[in-house]
Amino acid sequence: MVGKDAVLPWWQKYTLTPEEAAEYFGLSYKKLRIFCKEHADEDFLIWNGNRALIKREQFEKYVDSQMNAI
Repeated sequence: MVGKDAVLPWWQKYTLTPEEAAEYFGLSYKKLRIFCKEHADEDFLIWNGNRALIKREQFEKYVDSQMNAI
């Protein structure tokens, strides 16, 4: 059982913050934020107010199938 103070590595997290996702995917944070705003209705995003969380595995699949570059 994982304690509430334990921090999971990024590759085990269900969602990533834009900062984590930028580093994980090797993307520019600024471009990723713009991309999230332009694709606000995509299934790989969860919004908490105006703050985006990125569903890691769904975003990986989206990147693999839809994107050549951001």
